[in-house]
Amino acid sequence: MVPNRPAAPAPRVHHPLFARFYARFSTSADARGGLGALRTELLAGLAGRVVEIGAGNGLNFAHYPSGVTEVVAVEPEPHLRRLAEEAARRAAVPVTVVPGTAEALPEPDGSFDAAVASLVLCTVRDVPTVLAELRRVLRPGGELRFFEHGAADTPGLARVQRGLDRTVWPLLFGGCHTSRAPLAAIGAAGFDLVSYRSFDVPEQGPRLPSSPCVLGTARR
Repeated sequence: MVPNRPAAPAPRVHHPLFARFYARFSTSADARGGLGALRTELLAGLAGRVVEIGAGNGLNFAHYPSGVTEVVAVEPEPHLRRLAEEAARRAAVPVTVVPGTAEALPEPDGSFDAAVASLVLCTVRDVPTVLAELRRVLRPGGELRFFEHGAADTPGLARVQRGLDRTVWPLLFGGCHTSRAPLAAIGAAGFDLVSYRSFDVPEQGPRLPSSPCVLGTARR
């Protein structure tokens, strides 16, 4: 038996205005902006026991394939967690929504076959700690599926992102940062990158600070 790791007290996460905005915007984006198809791509082929961090309002739940035996979904924001609990009741696979933060997952070492990080590494307080926690709770050979936005590959937009991150963007968007580098952080945490692709959301129209995205798989 692998003992439970003592969990540190979770910092309070409370963004009531942003949570309500996000719940409306994300649902619309899934229906009209193609995010639903990206969620299906992200989760395709998963099986066994899965941990999802920053589950938000639970939009991923409907896209988990039938081979998944359980999803433990961690969401710290109270309003979004209530919406996730409603989504869990409609899901085709078993989903348990729990409070807490990704920096201190209340699960034993090696207890999951896969982990999912979907548009969440931009908001966590400590990216290296979060990725270390995901690596800890994954079994050897377990997969990390990720869909994140991050730093632009063009100097102009990258400068805009850094300026926004130092000023208004985190305040307006629930702690979100636009200039983080998810691929570099995942590699630095000891994961082996298996495959990934980079793209913009939305694919057409003006390039927003949150447009540069990456979706892929890494392995513990």
